[in-house]
Amino acid sequence: MNPRETSTRAGGRTPKVEGSSWWTKMWMPFWAIPVASVVAAVAAGIIIPWLESWLTPTIPYVFQGGPEGARGLLGTIATGMISMTGLVFSITMVTLQLASSQFTPRVLGSFLDSRITQATLGVFTASFVFALTVTRSVMGDFGDTATFVPQLSVTIAFVLVLCSVGCFLAFIHHITNSIQVCEVISGIGDHTLALADKMYPETADGSSIAGPTWSPPPDTPRVEVSTSKRHGQITYIDYDRLTGFAKERDIVITVDRPVGMFLAEGQKLMRLWGISELDQDEQEKLYGFIGLGAERQMWQDVAFGIRQLVDIAERALSPGINDPTTAVQCINELHRVLRCLVGRTTPSSFIADEDGNVRVVHPPQSIEDLIDLAVAEINHYGKGSLQVPRRLRVMLDDLEDVSLQRYLPAIRRVRQDVDGPLESVG
Repeated sequence: MNPRETSTRAGGRTPKVEGSSWWTKMWMPFWAIPVASVVAAVAAGIIIPWLESWLTPTIPYVFQGGPEGARGLLGTIATGMISMTGLVFSITMVTLQLASSQFTPRVLGSFLDSRITQATLGVFTASFVFALTVTRSVMGDFGDTATFVPQLSVTIAFVLVLCSVGCFLAFIHHITNSIQVCEVISGIGDHTLALADKMYPETADGSSIAGPTWSPPPDTPRVEVSTSKRHGQITYIDYDRLTGFAKERDIVITVDRPVGMFLAEGQKLMRLWGISELDQDEQEKLYGFIGLGAERQMWQDVAFGIRQLVDIAERALSPGINDPTTAVQCINELHRVLRCLVGRTTPSSFIADEDGNVRVVHPPQSIEDLIDLAVAEINHYGKGSLQVPRRLRVMLDDLEDVSLQRYLPAIRRVRQDVDGPLESVG
């Protein structure tokens, strides 16, 4: 049986891992689509003229000029496209700088992940490279004994220019919307809410689904696995593959660090209970089940989405910016996320195989901690504002009305922190 389809736990099924396949990782970098476009343009610039040389000398409804006209058009396209590519790159850099200074550096990933920006750079660079590559196939007017004009290729170059114009208009529209504070905050809120809905299961009565538990028996042999020479933030944990690995060896794996935590070189990562040694190949295989990156990712890390909203609110409340309305907008999005979470159950730490045997134990992000993360820092920096404490109280009052019983102490605790300073002043 495929372990990806059978691992379960109390509180719902294990979430599927995004961003862990080699195909997804290959297209993650900002430069991936532009580079692929350049490679495709070089190949097309060589193959299409070669195919045209086997066709009839004149193709209807395409470029009808001679060699000199073809070279002039291709040269103009190449010159214009490289200039426009530099313009798009410059606009992108300015946008990233504005986003970093106005919001938080942690939102830059969403700007760099924009497929519109990547596609625009890809089409522009592809048009430039394709025009240059086709130019080498134009023969005639310079003492050549043969004359050949790749009519179809020149027409394709012109069509790429039209596509570039359309991409540029879409790019400008995207940039003007993406730097608006309401769009940035709403986008983070939507992404965080969707991830929260995925990571935290919903039950009919709000109770936890019964599931198995586990604790290490006395004198159980174990092997500790460290990060070795790697370091970074835990971006994801592939629970299903980790469960399959543990089942094959009839062991239990305890992951000691939650998603989102930073690990230094040599820091303990997990423990394997039931074996006394682990060879290098198996250790490398385990490394593939847990992703480490330079920055946190919104694959399984709901707290990272909340952290971005909190950071934007804190920056808005700083004396240099003094924009409490933006902080209130962040609280509105946090309200949406927390309203979903307080009606859900924190996933169980114990993940079992299809036979009901616990195979993986890990620390999930608790909803109580997420409530504290969303409120504590904003309340600290926003105490002197008229808008922020009021909006926090409205949010917490609503959360208390819709929350499951188990989260009421956490909500009331942060509500006391919000009300406390005001009561002492009065």
